[in-house]
Formats: sequence, structure tokens, C-alpha cells
Amino acid sequence: MPTTPPAAPGTVAVHLPEEIVKAIAARMKGTAFDSVDAYVAFVLARLLETPTHEGFSEEDERVLRERLRSLGYID
Repeated sequence: MPTTPPAAPGTVAVHLPEEIVKAIAARMKGTAFDSVDAYVAFVLARLLETPTHEGFSEEDERVLRERLRSLGYID
């Protein structure tokens, strides 16, 4: 069984299935990334910067219900 090298200081090791790592390695070809670790860290950091959509506000829901009602979809 292969051994996993210890994580670098200030990092944590994450284990991914081989097929995912191979797909990431294929996707990062031609980029400036020199490792799957660097690519994954970059992508996850960008993902975390993106605000999450938390659904409709009460006002959005009220407007939507009024519109659906006016169209005859709800009573």
C-alpha cells in the first residue's frame, strides 16, 4: 500500500479518488499550475469567493406569487 507524504506546514491532506486526480491532471495541462494540489487549491479558493445564492427574499417570493396568481397558475 502506498504511503502518503505528510502535509506541508499550514496545509491539510485531502484524499481524492484516482480517477478525479487523473481528470484534474488532464484539465490542468497547458496551465501554469505545476501540481494537482496547486490547481485544486486555486479552484477551491475561487469557488469560496463566489457568493452563494440563499434563495428568494420574502419580497422576491411575494412578487413571484403575485405574478403566478395573475397568470392563473395559483389561487
